[in-house]
Amino acid sequence: MSRRVSPPLLPLLLLSLCWTCHCSRPDPASAFRRTGVACRLTHPAAAVLNEKTTKVVEAAFQHARYPSVKAEKSMLIGKVAYGLENLEIHNLMIGGSKFDLLPGEGINLEIGNVSAVFNGTLQYSYGSWLVNVAHAVTFEIDSQIDLGIKPRLYLGAAGNVAADTSDCYLNFDRLRLHLQGDREPNWLKKLFTDFISFTVKMVIKRQICQEINKVANILADFVQERAEHFLRDGDISVDIKLTAPPVITSNYIESYHKGLTRFNGSSATIDDSVFHPSQLTQHRMLYFWVSDQLLNPLMAAAHQDGRFSRNISGPELTDLFRPTIVHSTPRLFQKCLLGSGASRLAVWSSQVPFLNTSTAGTRVWVEASGQLWCGDRDQPALSFQTEVSVDVTASYAEKRLSLHGKLPEIAVLHAEVPGNSQSGEETADYIKEAVKNVGIPKVLSVLESELTRLLDKQGTNLFDIYDPEVLPRDGYVVVQMDFGFPHHLLVEFLMRTLQQQH
Repeated sequence: MSRRVSPPLLPLLLLSLCWTCHCSRPDPASAFRRTGVACRLTHPAAAVLNEKTTKVVEAAFQHARYPSVKAEKSMLIGKVAYGLENLEIHNLMIGGSKFDLLPGEGINLEIGNVSAVFNGTLQYSYGSWLVNVAHAVTFEIDSQIDLGIKPRLYLGAAGNVAADTSDCYLNFDRLRLHLQGDREPNWLKKLFTDFISFTVKMVIKRQICQEINKVANILADFVQERAEHFLRDGDISVDIKLTAPPVITSNYIESYHKGLTRFNGSSATIDDSVFHPSQLTQHRMLYFWVSDQLLNPLMAAAHQDGRFSRNISGPELTDLFRPTIVHSTPRLFQKCLLGSGASRLAVWSSQVPFLNTSTAGTRVWVEASGQLWCGDRDQPALSFQTEVSVDVTASYAEKRLSLHGKLPEIAVLHAEVPGNSQSGEETADYIKEAVKNVGIPKVLSVLESELTRLLDKQGTNLFDIYDPEVLPRDGYVVVQMDFGFPHHLLVEFLMRTLQQQH
């Protein structure tokens, strides 16, 4: 069965399909030390994205604004003056596109067999000392065009991605000018059709290439905004500006990002990342390299934002503990958990959690505190503080994140039962068992639901990502997967393009 996932930075990789960088490159080792997230898009993935390139090119053709043109030329019949107005495009069809990854140079993108009909109004006049004639007629241009682009990517002043598509050309395999729908114009019309056609070629080329550059920059902004939005929730966000220009080889495009957690006006720092390109392979379509130095600040921000806390009461509390109640369970807890409908358990992280990833998984350390309230008492029946470490692995299937814990280690730092002086060891043992059998599974279950909800809120369930693998390594995690292009994202982009044209 296919599995689907949406990585946080997928939209950013769309940009890499069309452009590579021509700006000066900083020292790679320095850039790698500041990298919290890296993305690798392999050649098969670029091919999938290239299938949608024609839609963007269609938007450029259809929404270009063609200016009026006035010119004149001397001919045997005298001086001919003409003007082209109201040029519009109709019946646009694009045959297909292909691309090549040019190592260390860029991407060569070719759009072939673009057929289009341009309509407009032609005003012309000609004359000599014998005769003067002036006319205004509608015209139609039947064209067959090949479009070539060698886009470039550079770092904007703010560290974001900007696009330059000035290396753009159009070859006209066919361009026929018909006046007033007449497919066989008279000799006079034929006489200046050729030089009008030349003018039309220049106008179309200039406007199409300008429009593609405009669309490219709109796309750059759109992708950056989508990626930043995906990595923002409430007051927590992630800075994904580039640490270096992207790298292109014959097999993949790779980008390097800061991955700095921001919370309440402060930002994390990364200056000793262990990233190196050799840590990623090339047999899957899409790769994300994520440093522990991104994950730890994210957990710290979530802790400071009060996200690691929960209150459980009523039937939920009873149902949670009922399977674990046995004869050895202290009577106080049996009575409180099973006999009082007003019981309530409050738990929270009392220190900033910490994690470390190795090939065995991600080891998470957390100090958790809790209070158990029974009935209408004015003080908790139990107060406790524990230190827990557990290996956590993650997977994603059927649009849901799953977390798996193993090898837990639990220490009770403090336990207090008011009015019970003999509660020490017995209470501590019960707390350990409850944390192991109830607490850790419940926490993982809640995190699964909340993280899945957050991913869906950001549009994860709309992406077609297949067979993801989450591979823990020493100090980082690699997420690798195959994907199909999310059509909704293209539609949203083209709608924005249309809005910005008016």
